Amino acid sequence: MSLAERTRDAAREHPFLVDALRAGVANYSAAARFLDVDGDPDAVATALRRFADDLPDREPTARDVRVTMERGVGRLPDPASVDAREVLLAVSGTGFGAADDGKTAVLATGDVDLDGVRAALDALAVDDVAVDALAHADDALVVVVPRLDAANALRSVERAFDAVPAGPARTDRR
Repeated sequence: MSLAERTRDAAREHPFLVDALRAGVANYSAAARFLDVDGDPDAVATALRRFADDLPDREPTARDVRVTMERGVGRLPDPASVDAREVLLAVSGTGFGAADDGKTAVLATGDVDLDGVRAALDALAVDDVAVDALAHADDALVVVVPRLDAANALRSVERAFDAVPAGPARTDRR
């Protein structure tokens, strides 16, 4: 395996670094030291620079996403025994829906895809919003948060969908 291939593989193990390379904000020499790829650090930095040139641009695309909140949400004791219209999300026997125990659901609908979900989860983490549950299906995202974090969560998700880059966030797996 060539140095360039080893460098690309090492970079792919750190999605934040690939994001920085796509955005054009990475220090190639520092990134080469961070990756600890066996080879001359200058050659690794050059391989990173070439890798960055091959990545799709990180320009945001226009998306039609509506973000709303639903209060009075909580963990359902048995989601299967509740009217399906009252269940916001259910995974492996755990569900959240109309059961007020201090939670709020932030709902995003419209042009919601995995890149947007990833951006939303990253934004929630950066904003230090506790996420109790998250689900994505079709063109919808549901994030369950503590009631006191609801307004921050709504703003985080809105901001995230405004900044989702064009094209796949995943890198080419040659």
